Amino acid sequence: MEGRCAVETWAEFGFSGSSCTPRLKFGLATDVFLCTGNDQIYVFSSQERKLTATIECPGPVTDLVESHDKQFLYVACRSGVYCVSLQFLSSRAQSSPVDASSSPAELKMSAEFLAVAEEGVLSLLLVGSVLLTLSQRDTSWILTLYRSSNYEMHRSFSLPLVSGVAHSDTEGKTGMRRRPLLICVHSSAVATPPSPPSTSSFEETVSGGHLCLEPVLFKLLFGIDATLTKSPVILCGLPDGCLCFLPLRPPGLRLKVLHSLEQPVVFVGASGVMEAGPGHAQCLVAVGEQGRVVLIKSDKGGSEGGGHRTVFIEGCVQGPVMCGCVDTKRLYYSTESDLLVLDLSEVSSKRDGHERDGETSSMTDAALQSPTSLNVCRVVALAEPTCNTAEEVQLLGLSVRGQLQRITLPVERQDARLPKMPSTRGGRSVKDLLSAIGDVCERASVLKTAIKSKNQILRHLNQVLNISFMLMTSTNTKEHLPIQEKPIRCHATASWSRLLQKDSLNLTCVLDNLSPYVLERGWTLSIAVFPLSYPPGAGGDSSSTNFSFPFHNLHPGETFEVSLPLAAAGETSFPVTVSCSLIFSLTGLLGEEAKNLPSLQSSCVSLPLNTLTVDWLHALQVTSPIATHRKATSQSYNKTDTIQAFLRSRQISRSGRGEGGGETEREPHSASVQVSSELLRDTLMLKGSDLDARGRSKLAPQNVCLSLLEWLLSEAPGGVTAGHQGDKIALSSSVVRAQDPNGHVVKLTAKEVNVREESTGKEESLTAVEVQVESSSIAAVCGLHHAVLRRIQALLQTAASTKRIQSLGLRQALQRAERLLQQIRQSRISGSFGVGVSTGQMTQSLLSVYQELRENPLLII
Repeated sequence: MEGRCAVETWAEFGFSGSSCTPRLKFGLATDVFLCTGNDQIYVFSSQERKLTATIECPGPVTDLVESHDKQFLYVACRSGVYCVSLQFLSSRAQSSPVDASSSPAELKMSAEFLAVAEEGVLSLLLVGSVLLTLSQRDTSWILTLYRSSNYEMHRSFSLPLVSGVAHSDTEGKTGMRRRPLLICVHSSAVATPPSPPSTSSFEETVSGGHLCLEPVLFKLLFGIDATLTKSPVILCGLPDGCLCFLPLRPPGLRLKVLHSLEQPVVFVGASGVMEAGPGHAQCLVAVGEQGRVVLIKSDKGGSEGGGHRTVFIEGCVQGPVMCGCVDTKRLYYSTESDLLVLDLSEVSSKRDGHERDGETSSMTDAALQSPTSLNVCRVVALAEPTCNTAEEVQLLGLSVRGQLQRITLPVERQDARLPKMPSTRGGRSVKDLLSAIGDVCERASVLKTAIKSKNQILRHLNQVLNISFMLMTSTNTKEHLPIQEKPIRCHATASWSRLLQKDSLNLTCVLDNLSPYVLERGWTLSIAVFPLSYPPGAGGDSSSTNFSFPFHNLHPGETFEVSLPLAAAGETSFPVTVSCSLIFSLTGLLGEEAKNLPSLQSSCVSLPLNTLTVDWLHALQVTSPIATHRKATSQSYNKTDTIQAFLRSRQISRSGRGEGGGETEREPHSASVQVSSELLRDTLMLKGSDLDARGRSKLAPQNVCLSLLEWLLSEAPGGVTAGHQGDKIALSSSVVRAQDPNGHVVKLTAKEVNVREESTGKEESLTAVEVQVESSSIAAVCGLHHAVLRRIQALLQTAASTKRIQSLGLRQALQRAERLLQQIRQSRISGSFGVGVSTGQMTQSLLSVYQELRENPLLII
């Protein structure tokens, strides 16, 4: 083949990367029908070089076919088959306003155009007055025949789907589903459907999905019955690799398998490699997606069919194959990187000239592996080849970017081994060379962009793996690291706010990135909030709430701050657990390429960070110290508190307890915790403070108490800080008054006491600080008692050294605990069997045990 091909871009339609195979075929006169796999069909005039009409379909277009008289266009969508009149479409285009001549006519398919209401149609074919549809149902292929006059179903055939067929990476990369092929094969002795006038005899052999084979090959392939009845034969090329056929006459026949390519069938056509005459195709060609090529022809030497036999010539070309077409002796096929030409006559002659042995096979493979490159890349659809007046072969192709291109091949000359180019074609040669250079540059640019994208994805993936390994290592260690030492951690601040006359507790969570890595696109901060217990009116279910906050490009040393509602006043019980984790979505790693991989849409990696706890001390609303008790009391009560106090007093008066109509106020509940003053001085006070002769701090006892209260209300055990307003400044006294989340008044008192005990015959004493919690709400007392003990436990874990453990009534405390344990067991046994104890008595017994535990606490030293 002399010279280079010329590529002329006619239009650009854009390619959305849809799931359906693009289609490109010639229509009436100079019209070209084109669909890129979405729900649009474009009608392009090759003579005027412009878009004349656009048809909008109700779904992605899978196939389209013209009627034999070129009057109707049948379109297959997922919802059915639609039929539109081409004359109606032409009249719409001609009736467009003059000033709108540059814009194409538009037609929207509606329900009135619906011809066959069959869902999932993948391929169409029109044979005479019969409309054939091919669809997939579960594990079978369904071929259905309809009468085109009234669209009534005539017959239906099924064929099992073959599993385990090898697919290339094309479908995985592009997300494009391979469309099955429907072709009608006629014998050359039978009149074929009318075709438009053309300049090539081969276009009479291949027209509108109809092939014309020589009678001998037709009889060898499809049998004597189909030959005698002059029946058209439907040839199906399926994505599971099967090449099947069905004669339409005589009735009662079924689908049969002709051959299996063991890979999706991309193209089926006919070629007259022997050039016996116009309308006589001597060879049937099938091409698979991974490059397998099968040539089926007849050969003399067999006893069947008058001394003829069927010959299957198989080989492989470079794949994956995107599309293909044939002319009299050449196969044109496109890969992901190039458009190639294979001389079928050379392949056939090498086979015919030798016996079937290893030498023949190697020569055939060599011929298949040496195609001619046309230097045109990324073509995804090809129309039937045509010839112009200069005997040049012209191809109409659609690129992966949606460009409609006319590719003109140079004329092949055989009169000289090194032919000389005429001077009149010198300019065209330069144009062809520049076009080829442009194609190569475009291909190189695409490859460079792809390599850059893959490198960026690999770098991002390496970053994600490093972060995951770092967080998992810090989590799986035998000794868990404290929050302050974790490379990526969360801490929070709980504070009250008022909106629309309603108080609510908000949590401000801060993500600290102290690692050497950047948290790039794809990371999400996930926060799960759930109470450790449930309020009485919640029905027994402890529900959790999840919050997600996407972010990107959090560099080392930077923070990411979010706020979320934690609870409204009186609606949530405490403590509340806040679990923080980092979630990485794989769609963020692949970016736009993840749209073509639906299986990765829900794939993600979850990495736990740390767990925070918001308890009753965090939820307190501090009003003032005890010094301004009366003033604070009058200002702190709002309308809700007044109503609740009134309702509680009514309930007490109705209960009838006590003499004289009952109590007017509920007795306050209390709980206390005793902590060694020496422990507080070692942990809370300054280590360099002055000590007296006995080794005790010279600081006033009230300062130790104030330090303990300030630490309880403002420090952040577990990573949560209480957002009180001016706590440390307001604490001028060792008695603090506050409100719990339910509006009850709470009093915290810290005072220094002496604990005495007789041990080993002598009396010992130890100075301790007693923290007492008082409130009319037993829930508030229990919650605050638990919160204080939790903080003291954290304080013990950070103590620098352990002191000598003294008895201090340890024996009496153990004896008292054994007695209370026996009382609890007796109450549970009596309550389980219902022997002599009512529910109220058992509750009262357990409450008395809890009160005794609170009133006689152990000393924490």
